[in-house]
Amino acid sequence: MNILLINHYAGSLEMGMEFRPYYFAREWTKKGHHVDMIAADYSHLRIKNPKVRKDFQTEDIDGITYHWIKAGEYEGNGVKRALTMFRFVGKLWLHAGKIVKEYRPDVVITSSTYPLDTYAGQRIAKKGRAKLIHEVHDMWPATLIELGGMSRYHPFVLLIQLAENCAYRHSVHVVSLLPSAKEYMTEHGMKPERFVTIPNGIVKEDWENPEPLPESHRKVLEKLKADGKFIAGYFGGHALSNALDVILDAAKVVKEEKIQFVLVGNGVEKERLVKRAEKEKISNVLFLPPVPKRAVPDLLRYFDCSVISLLRSPLYRFGICLNKMYDSMMAAKPILFAVDAPGSPVEDYRCGITIRTGQTNEIAEAMEELYRMPETERWEMGERGRKAVLEHFTYDVLAEEFERLFRQKGSMQ
Repeated sequence: MNILLINHYAGSLEMGMEFRPYYFAREWTKKGHHVDMIAADYSHLRIKNPKVRKDFQTEDIDGITYHWIKAGEYEGNGVKRALTMFRFVGKLWLHAGKIVKEYRPDVVITSSTYPLDTYAGQRIAKKGRAKLIHEVHDMWPATLIELGGMSRYHPFVLLIQLAENCAYRHSVHVVSLLPSAKEYMTEHGMKPERFVTIPNGIVKEDWENPEPLPESHRKVLEKLKADGKFIAGYFGGHALSNALDVILDAAKVVKEEKIQFVLVGNGVEKERLVKRAEKEKISNVLFLPPVPKRAVPDLLRYFDCSVISLLRSPLYRFGICLNKMYDSMMAAKPILFAVDAPGSPVEDYRCGITIRTGQTNEIAEAMEELYRMPETERWEMGERGRKAVLEHFTYDVLAEEFERLFRQKGSMQ
């Protein structure tokens, strides 16, 4: 089949995030499908952006045909970023006939975080008599209102709301990363039977041939293990949303001297957190720089358990889909999961301890419980997570689940 995947921010292994569209496209090409990926020339998520001279400039990346659209650069989440969205979607809408004629899509997938791309996707799908699938990463405009603090009557929010409703009404399938969003989407125009949950996952090849840790990290972690430390590891962004202050609070409360918290990563809050730990003499917390994504499997080998925390947010009523959760499960590490969300693989597969968000004493007690737990019991907990990932959350499995939608009957309204 010819698959057209529209994702403004799509990346690749060399360029960096966003990885999900690349991973799915790579799996589909392995199965003999042809994938055309339309993406913008600039994304704040990428480490490296392509050099694009003209619209629809093509590039082959691992068998996937990328088509680049000049949408412009931006910083932050202001007017410039909004303009890049309008340019990107507008150019696709205007060139819908050309896209259909040259790419001949059987399936059109709109997947750009914001739902404005549904207008171009619908036009292309209608002209080409293709199946339209809308994929939801983040809940826009709910995210803009509840996390960004924008008024629900702001013109941009109203525009996004109209696009979201239109996508739910007119797509044959709505693929959501968030498992508990069905009721909301139904209220906004989606027929319930069109809802499908397909989360993120892991790439098995990354775990079979991982990149080695930087030597500086290895020396520090090996020294901790030699000293008999029980390493409670966090890896990822150091942002307010990750509630790392609560982890520092818990570290102060933990009584067991062998427990060592190690926070690996970077972010706007890191400098402040480091200074706080120094000022308050929190000696059982260690900060390390971020590691490449391909080195995460090697990093997790040194952890005795993985710590995942988030601030309380009304957005989490839709569920969560965290890459670090699947990485921790694949590494067979018990997870201390301090997140308020309806259900999670940690609970479903009993591969960790789930506690309420922001509860210092509960985190400390759960950490001490994991430390005192017999090693065989921790091993069994971790193995349940690893088994679940291999059965349900690898990209070859997820891509096959997505692929089944291509052949199901259904039509646009």
